[in-house]
Amino acid sequence: MTSDTVRAAPRTPSGPVPGTVHPTPRPPLLRRLGDLPVAVLFVLPAAVGFALFYLWPAIRGAYLSLTRYNVLTPARFIGLENYEKLFGDRLFWNALKVTAEYVVLNIVSQTVISMLLAVLLYRLTKSMLVRGIVLLPYLVANVIVALVWFWMLDFQLGVVNNIIEWLGFDRVAFFGSDLAIPTIAGINTWRHMGYTALLIFAGLQMIPPSVYEAAAIDGASEWRTFWRVTLPLLRPVMALVMVLSVIGSFQVFDTIAVTTAGGPINATRVIYFYIYDLAFNRFNFGYAAALSSVLFVLLAGIAYLQLRLSRAGESDLRGA
Repeated sequence: MTSDTVRAAPRTPSGPVPGTVHPTPRPPLLRRLGDLPVAVLFVLPAAVGFALFYLWPAIRGAYLSLTRYNVLTPARFIGLENYEKLFGDRLFWNALKVTAEYVVLNIVSQTVISMLLAVLLYRLTKSMLVRGIVLLPYLVANVIVALVWFWMLDFQLGVVNNIIEWLGFDRVAFFGSDLAIPTIAGINTWRHMGYTALLIFAGLQMIPPSVYEAAAIDGASEWRTFWRVTLPLLRPVMALVMVLSVIGSFQVFDTIAVTTAGGPINATRVIYFYIYDLAFNRFNFGYAAALSSVLFVLLAGIAYLQLRLSRAGESDLRGA
């Protein structure tokens, strides 16, 4: 090959030719999807579990609420008969009343004590050991907690009644008809107050110190700072705590099953225990499913109202 041959070879233009439009190359499919495949991979196990253990049972329960079903025979469609029946069911209304009494007692005592604990933790100590001790009751199984308190508060042999008698007072029937619900609310408050206190404690840590410094410069007292600064800024956290606490309180079951089993004379027959009794003791699954559906709608409505009234999605820290 001569130098003339090399000189005659056509040259490829190195840049775009003026006046021509070149299409933009499309990125590969995986690049266009971004993090979506990885996100789907992580969410998939939880989604499958939700579909199997929550969504499908809820759909199945909604269907059974329209049937007469006792496990031994096929379900027979009866329309809204189960829902009409609950309007005249005195045990259902009594269960709702007992549940409401328990929810009010439990929420008030748990919120007040947890708030006090959280403020003390925030102001006095940052020790992880102390936080662990506060959380300890929540780590014990609810059945164990209920059994221990049931023995401690026993009328004849309980250590609490022995101390009360030693102090010169009469023994107290903690699980009698008058005190059973307040006693059960107290047991569950003792178990959950540490967990709730840590949620509020996390909210306290999100409040910037500059807000407290400004309040101190303005001469605000500790009490006034708590009501005018701390509590309003804790509103989103408190909204979450209240929603979780109310839903959890409506679901009280194991403490009552271990201690009073709904007695004495239906004094502690809450709605969850009544549904369990209908389904697994009387095999009236259709009616129990109807009560479960009503409870679901009731809790959804209460949670929605709580979130709207407390403006849970808004924070007063935006302008701070």
